Amino acid sequence: MSLYMHNKKIKKKYIFIGDTNSINIEIILKSHDYLKNKVMYVVICNKSELKKYAQRMKSNLIINEIFDPIKFSNYNINALNIFNVHNKYREKYKNLLNQIKLSNNFSMMTGYDLITMPIHKSIFKQKINFTGLTEYLGKINNTTTVMLMHGENFSIIPLTTHINLKKIHENLKKIKLKYQINNILNLIRIKKYNLKFKSIKFLCYNPHCGEENTIGKEDFLIKKLLKKNFNKILGPYPADSAFKKNEKDNLFISTYHDQALIPFKILNKKGVNFTLGLNYRRFSPAHGTAKDIKFKDKANNASYVQCMII
Repeated sequence: MSLYMHNKKIKKKYIFIGDTNSINIEIILKSHDYLKNKVMYVVICNKSELKKYAQRMKSNLIINEIFDPIKFSNYNINALNIFNVHNKYREKYKNLLNQIKLSNNFSMMTGYDLITMPIHKSIFKQKINFTGLTEYLGKINNTTTVMLMHGENFSIIPLTTHINLKKIHENLKKIKLKYQINNILNLIRIKKYNLKFKSIKFLCYNPHCGEENTIGKEDFLIKKLLKKNFNKILGPYPADSAFKKNEKDNLFISTYHDQALIPFKILNKKGVNFTLGLNYRRFSPAHGTAKDIKFKDKANNASYVQCMII
């Protein structure tokens, strides 16, 4: 007999399984006992792939197939509840795209959070124009999305994500930069995200903020733009020293990915990838597929658990 959770305060969520050649399923399996009384969730996946992985991990967790992922019919809190998606294609990336589209549709219809487990972007990049799930979800929902990495110590937003470093300067044009910052400020104010920051700091583009324009004039443009239009944003600050004062609840806006992601992943242990701009909340653990430790029972589930309880 199926067992249900009747507490209306308990949130419902969907989980896109992501790349199965990873630690994703291991993390989901080892976290279930802790999460089962805290959140209701359905894993969007291929049942056969999940079962094979669980058997390899020698998991005793019951797998319960949900037939109505909107109403969560026949939900069982003592089992791992899944919605089975048949692999219709030979190419792996097409099956993954099918799963993420279904997951997105379910969240769009219900408003429930979507947690997307890590994928290896090269699977997609070899076949289609693909930057990442943040951008892909924006594309299929016809909206502009922003990647916010939320940590227990501080958070960061990179203006550019997974692009070639040579193309970053194209995003520092005055009109585009002004639009990007305005969009960020509007998004972080939305109540459903529940984001509160003590301060917002902008990181310089060049080392030492351009050293009085001798390296480049990009940081002069940023400083002038902030002073004229965004007086609540502090900076710009040299990126090599900005994180020395590890102040809680600060938001750093960086001009490119690694400038902020490197200190973020070192100084935060429970990082969560948070997509702003969708009609629902989308989270993802702040780590990769880690396929080198697959089946070794070494995966750290802290970031995933944070995604589930946030």
